[in-house]
Amino acid sequence: MNEVTKKAKLVKRTEKHLRMAKTAEKNTALLEIGRQIEKDMPMILKANEKDVKHAQEKGVSEALVDRLRLTEARINAMITACSKVITLADPIGLVIKSWVKDTLRITQIRVPIGSIGMIYESRPNVTLDATILALKSGNPVLLRGGSDALSSNLAIANAIKTGLSNSSIPSSAVEIVEDTDRENVNQMLKMNKYLSLIIPRGGAGLIRFVVENSTVPVLETGVGNCHIFVDYNADIEKSVEIIDNAKTQRPGTCNTVETVLVHEGLAERLLPALKERLYSKDVEIRGCEKTTQIIDCTKAEEMDWETEYLDFILAIRIVKDLDEALDHIERYSTGHSESILTNDLSNARCFQASIDSAAVYVNASTRFTDGEQFGFGGEIGISTQKLHARGPVGLEELTTYKYIITGDYSVRG
Repeated sequence: MNEVTKKAKLVKRTEKHLRMAKTAEKNTALLEIGRQIEKDMPMILKANEKDVKHAQEKGVSEALVDRLRLTEARINAMITACSKVITLADPIGLVIKSWVKDTLRITQIRVPIGSIGMIYESRPNVTLDATILALKSGNPVLLRGGSDALSSNLAIANAIKTGLSNSSIPSSAVEIVEDTDRENVNQMLKMNKYLSLIIPRGGAGLIRFVVENSTVPVLETGVGNCHIFVDYNADIEKSVEIIDNAKTQRPGTCNTVETVLVHEGLAERLLPALKERLYSKDVEIRGCEKTTQIIDCTKAEEMDWETEYLDFILAIRIVKDLDEALDHIERYSTGHSESILTNDLSNARCFQASIDSAAVYVNASTRFTDGEQFGFGGEIGISTQKLHARGPVGLEELTTYKYIITGDYSVRG
């Protein structure tokens, strides 16, 4: 029996325990995990240094290295996430609706999905985020991180399992696949007997591979080709601030803006100020022909409109009006996050009604598409599909439901 099968079986065996676990038991488990992460912080940071050094030696871009890097502040944020999820309402057992039909009382309640297979790349904090959200929603989890973050992931997973050993939740409710051979991913995708759901989190290649090859149901977390449209009457200074935030705060994340669309009536006033701000932060601008006539930048190619850069690169296109902006987004969007910057209420409403993405903003940065920012205490990913979850995947999105029916020795006539 290989490692993946062995650990999938261990995870599966804990399903009943997790289904029956009381909220207090799960919260205690999260508390112990947070405490152990804090105790093991020096070891986790040391392991992460190894991963970061290896990535830098391979010539990985700084934006992607940033996705990989852990700091004391980022680990403290992980510990805080444990505390936040503890405070969130337990969705399990929540009555969605209830009614009486003849002699039957029919109640629809929230229940765990079951064992979750998490396949992810680069960001080691996903090891913790996926774990605490899965456990609080009553789901055991089988983790398979990427080779680039292996040392970090193993150090975090060891702290998680040690923390669980100090609680009533079995430590085998969380298992991590240590062998990063890609064949293990293929095997997980066919484990219908042991896994109820696969969640991929990473680049477009990984997500596409999982979606196309899995026989286990997949919750597709999305590639983020995100857009901001700056309307004709937007505040220039505030627009520059928002675009800067959306591009440079953490450019290696899926909610980073990749294309800015600028109304032609505002372009000559906005673009010089935007260029000055972005160039001061070493952002490369790739602009349409009209953009290159206003500011000095690289001329954009067709592929620039469809690329998730995850880097200090921004595409800019000047458009005639709102309709042209909507057409561009309709063509190139991946359904993640889009924003309009405007003082025109009618245009704002039209934008939000027309755009078919998971998160649609008015006068705000796309960087807010995040479970913690939405008050979910964290996220297991951002879903760009429509069934069964969309947007930040928190506790409720990791549940399904069942019907509880009570009769009076009832028989069907």
